[in-house]
Amino acid sequence: MAKKLDPAQARQAVAVVGKWLETGVDKPSRNEIAAAVRATARLMAQDAPGHSVEVRVPPFVAVQCIEGPRHTRGTPPNVVETDAHTWLLMATGRLKFAEALDRGLLDVSGSRAAEVSKWLPVFGPLVAH
Repeated sequence: MAKKLDPAQARQAVAVVGKWLETGVDKPSRNEIAAAVRATARLMAQDAPGHSVEVRVPPFVAVQCIEGPRHTRGTPPNVVETDAHTWLLMATGRLKFAEALDRGLLDVSGSRAAEVSKWLPVFGPLVAH
């Protein structure tokens, strides 16, 4: 069993990229973005355990979440894929899943993929320092 992620660690990782999320400028380093993406995606998967939906934020992370049939081989039947900026906006409540979908910022496939929206935001926006 994997070690549980401390939500405070995820908040700290997001705080580092907070100004970028708020303004879209001063893009953080790749490592800082990766840390925030991985922490928030893994925290969501921890809160919504399961294997029926795969959330992908390439090139940083892919997690399986939400109870249901387990996917083990090939292309998963339920996938949500997006870029790091969009993911972090959704994970922090700055962008709603439905709005991101309407704006074409998400690639969603499968009948259960939209269930991810029930688990977002992972936590609310943090104030950038």
